[in-house]
Amino acid sequence: MAQLSPMMQQYKQIKAENEDSIVFFRVGDFYEMFFEDAKKASEELDLVLTGKECGLPERAPMCGVPFHSCDSYIAKLIDKGFKVSICEQTEDPATAKGLVKREIIRTITPGTVLEDNMLDEGKNNYLASIVITNQDIGVCFTDASTGECHATVLSNDDFQTKIIDELSRFSPREILLSNDFCLKAPIVEEFLKSNFYGVVTLREDSCFDCEVTEALIMKHFSVVSVENLGLESGSSISAAFGAILDYLYETGINGQISVNEIDIYTDSQYMRLDITAARNLELCETMRTKSKKGSLLWVIDKTKTPMGKRLIRNWLLQPLINITTINSRLNAVEELVSNVILRGEVVEALYGIRDIERIMTKIVYGTANAKDLLNLAATSQKLPAIKILLENVNSKKLQSIYNNIDVLDDIFNLIEVSINPEAPATLREGGLIKDGYNNLVDTLRNDMKNGTSVLAEIEAREKERTGIKNLRVRYNKVFGYYIEVTNSFLDLVPEDYIRKQTLTNAERFITEELKEIEKRVLTAKDRIVQVEYEIFDSIRKQVASEVKRVQRTAVAIAELDSLTSMAVVSAENHYCRPLVNNSGKISIKSGRHPVVEQMINIPFVANDTFLDMQDCRSAIITGPNMAGKSTYMRQTALITLMAQIGCFVPAEIAEIGIVDAIFTRVGASDDLASGQSTFMVEMSEVAAILKNATKNSLLILDEIGRGTSTFDGMSIARAVLEYVADKRKLGAKALFATHYHELTAMEEQLSGVKNFNIAVKKRGDDITFLRRIVPGGADRSYGIEVAKLSGIPNSVIERAKDILKQTEQEGVVTYKTVANDDAQMSISMQSGQDIIKELNAIDVNTLTPIEAMQILFDICNRSKNL
Repeated sequence: MAQLSPMMQQYKQIKAENEDSIVFFRVGDFYEMFFEDAKKASEELDLVLTGKECGLPERAPMCGVPFHSCDSYIAKLIDKGFKVSICEQTEDPATAKGLVKREIIRTITPGTVLEDNMLDEGKNNYLASIVITNQDIGVCFTDASTGECHATVLSNDDFQTKIIDELSRFSPREILLSNDFCLKAPIVEEFLKSNFYGVVTLREDSCFDCEVTEALIMKHFSVVSVENLGLESGSSISAAFGAILDYLYETGINGQISVNEIDIYTDSQYMRLDITAARNLELCETMRTKSKKGSLLWVIDKTKTPMGKRLIRNWLLQPLINITTINSRLNAVEELVSNVILRGEVVEALYGIRDIERIMTKIVYGTANAKDLLNLAATSQKLPAIKILLENVNSKKLQSIYNNIDVLDDIFNLIEVSINPEAPATLREGGLIKDGYNNLVDTLRNDMKNGTSVLAEIEAREKERTGIKNLRVRYNKVFGYYIEVTNSFLDLVPEDYIRKQTLTNAERFITEELKEIEKRVLTAKDRIVQVEYEIFDSIRKQVASEVKRVQRTAVAIAELDSLTSMAVVSAENHYCRPLVNNSGKISIKSGRHPVVEQMINIPFVANDTFLDMQDCRSAIITGPNMAGKSTYMRQTALITLMAQIGCFVPAEIAEIGIVDAIFTRVGASDDLASGQSTFMVEMSEVAAILKNATKNSLLILDEIGRGTSTFDGMSIARAVLEYVADKRKLGAKALFATHYHELTAMEEQLSGVKNFNIAVKKRGDDITFLRRIVPGGADRSYGIEVAKLSGIPNSVIERAKDILKQTEQEGVVTYKTVANDDAQMSISMQSGQDIIKELNAIDVNTLTPIEAMQILFDICNRSKNL
């Protein structure tokens, strides 16, 4: 009976231990994949699926990639959510007796990536872990590529919503969960299925056991108690963080894992900003194209360093609540705005700063090459100039940055004197160490160089001694060094030459002298590669021991870069410093939308906003579509958010009372994947807002109730507004856009409600949107005028006017007779009559504005053929 070949048996055994990953199996100069892995990889990577003899009657499905270019293939698999296990040959095939030994050296997963080409320099690559206990919930986020670690404890009340908020805040690439997690948190499970773009990795319950995880934490940090790290023994945070450490070790990130401290935060430190608000406000990417351009991040990110890019993005998604911390950032931004020379010099000094945060992590993990060390040295060389620029700053934040920047001169000096600036990317071919740094390396190099010059001397001497004028001393890998003599001079060959090979036109000989030189030169070649690697590794470890200094400096540079970026944007766009306090007010004079004003070629029309906790808690905004209601509401939210990240804002004057959360309900979209209609999605979002908002929240509510019948929708909209505005129930600040003009009566009926509308200039049948927010309710929606602007045929527009007039006067729509002199109605006229009959059958009272527009568009398309 046929059985697998020895190598395939070896593969099967290794694969059985790594069932959940694609195994890259090293065979010579290739990584090969077999069986199901091969089928999967060939499809995902567009590789040719072939076969390999495996001892069975049928060939094993196989595909492969060159080992020297495997990174790009692995990156594609990781980006698609796969895990990849690297199985290396652990002994030299040339000297191996029998089957070459192989073992898994690393498993790369979406949350444990370290390689530069698999990472986005502008985003953190977080691995998350969540532990649910009877007492509380521990959540931990670790970026293995930077060494960052953030953890928090969530209370059990409404814990699933809180978990979703934290996942939205950090956007991890991979989450570690226990097998029974989904039973405990079904709402989170649904979120992970529909809104999470990372990978969920289920782990055994034992991986989250406090006793096991705390032992691992204490071993890693060399402490006798987790309490030395600010953790509580037996806590859910300890279990969550320990589970991450365990996973990092298991996937092959061995040795000194680059996590040196844990940032333990509370969810009350930051403004609540759920995934819906972040998406609707287009903080980091646009809703339509998913691109950075057109987002708020695109406007404020003028950073020059990778660390700064990551930090300013994190700041944007984590607006602050603490006034002191906010003003600390604002003071720094103000100093950089007012000091034009300092700002320009800092920007110039930040150019060319490398990603020392991730470089240092690679150094600690032992994966950094010579180029990484040289980049660290190049950045270190720039630090003294940056430090000098900050010597006389006034703001405490900039002073703190100055104090935390270590110029790292010892690291620079070590790398400068030791590492060859022309060193190759690989570490096993020599050329790493500078001449003059190590005596042994210099000696071995001299042996190699002298060996070459000695050969030339031997060749010249032997020509003279033997009289063989075309004698040559040569080298190849098979015979080593040899002397070659053509057949015409064989009679002159001396007796001490030893014949080695006969060719057609020549003979090759060796001598005892050549054998000795060969031994010395080749030994020097082999030995120098190993010696240089050992010296390099020693230097790398020496630098790794300074990880805390480098990481602290990297954080300081990131803060300086982010603050300078906000200062540059503020100065260039004429932003003002907001007054941030606990007044409960949002008072903005001549506010502008920070993104829209950058996207248009005409001056942006600025508007005022005033909301407080008393007489103007809720603003009802009426006016036609396309007039700017949504832009106005979003700009208010964005200005508030910008103030709370410590940035200047696009306004003449702004006073921002601290907002604990921003909630949005804008846009219309079906959730077809989960079987939810537009109206169900809308109501679910409104329910979540009313459940989680507080009196200190800011609510952006656009067209509540439009997904159902007119009277149902208006009733729901009014009930929601009453609940939001009533101080006894919620009393939050809210901007409430609606087409239900009946709601404007609430200004007289309910305390804290004010009417505003978008000004429109009307001339005959034409309208002009003035984009101005003015007090009072709109007298009409101008829907037909908007339809005309959108290009609907005049015949349809005229008929719509007739329908509107009849509806306003009689409450019903009657059929309009169309005169026809022809005895027989043409096909086009019959089609026109069909349209009129359909219009006659419409009950306008049951239509929402959106449904009316859809009917008009349908009529428009059909009327083009009349």
